[in-house]
Amino acid sequence: MAVQQFSASAHLQDGVQVKVQARNFTLTIDEPKELGGTDLGMNPVEALLGSLGACQAIVARVYAQKFNVELNDFRVEVEGDIDLDGFFGLSDVRPGYSEIRYRFVIDSPSSREDIDGLIAHLQAHCPVGDSLAAPVKLVLSDVVVNSQAA
Repeated sequence: MAVQQFSASAHLQDGVQVKVQARNFTLTIDEPKELGGTDLGMNPVEALLGSLGACQAIVARVYAQKFNVELNDFRVEVEGDIDLDGFFGLSDVRPGYSEIRYRFVIDSPSSREDIDGLIAHLQAHCPVGDSLAAPVKLVLSDVVVNSQAA
């Protein structure tokens, strides 16, 4: 199968609120009030955790039948640790997550062996998990500056 390209745009609004557009969907990203936002949406690092959990849940649904697993319910609980001193430039710690942990809560009559096979496949084939676990090349392709200066 050919490489599929996805895209999104993030447009800064008032304060630190950002409208993210992908296809015909819009998501509001913001910060909690204690981090300077208006708390109108999850913040970017929460959205990242949610994206990981959502991707894992989708992979579970797509491949469950292949592994003879019946899913009555599937939930992913995700949490991560960030030292905000890195973001604020107060120390040399990295600004991103140092660790992300997740837990699967599964309601299924299927055998534990079949469920374990599905989980192993899920962990090996979740695109968001793979993108977080392995270095991804980030490329700034352009900077466009519009100026009204005379």
